[in-house]
Amino acid sequence: MAKSIDDLFCEFVRARSPALLRTAFLLTGDRHLAEDLVQDALARTHRGRRRLDDPGHFEAYTRTAMYHLHVSWWRRRKVVESMPGELADMVQPGSDHARRTDLKLALHEALARLTSRQRAVLVLRFFEDRSEAEAAELLHCSVGTIKSQTSKALARMREVAPDLLSAVLEEA
Repeated sequence: MAKSIDDLFCEFVRARSPALLRTAFLLTGDRHLAEDLVQDALARTHRGRRRLDDPGHFEAYTRTAMYHLHVSWWRRRKVVESMPGELADMVQPGSDHARRTDLKLALHEALARLTSRQRAVLVLRFFEDRSEAEAAELLHCSVGTIKSQTSKALARMREVAPDLLSAVLEEA
C-alpha cells in the first residue's frame, strides 16, 4: 500500500528537522528564532506539499522557504544581538572536547557580530557549500552582492576573532 503525501511529509519532518534547525540556527544566531524559522518554512512546505511533484523535493522547498523568510525578516526589522555574560567552563581545560567547545563558542560569538545578511551569506557559501550563483538566487540578490558580503563578513570575522582561523586550522 502506497503512503499518502501526508505520511511522507510527516516522515520528512521527523527525519530532517534536526538538520534544518542547525542551518536555521546558523542563519539566525538564536535558538528560538531558528525554531520559528523552521516552523514557518515547514508550514509553507506543508501548504504546498500537494503541488510538489516528488516528496523528495520537500527539503529543497523547505530550505528555500527558510532562506526567503530569513531575508524578509532582516529587511523587516533590525535586531541587535548580543551574548550576555560568559559561559562557565564545564570541561577540563586542554581536553579535545573542551577545545572543540571553545572553538564552537568562539565561532558562535563571531557569527553573532555579523549582520544578518553577512551571516546568511557565510552559512550558504561555507556551511551549505553553495556556489555564489546559488546563494545569490536563494537570497534574491546579485552574485556581486554575494561576493562583497562574503568579503566583508570574512574581514569582520578576522577582526572580531583573529585567533579563530588558527584554531580551525589546528583542528583540521
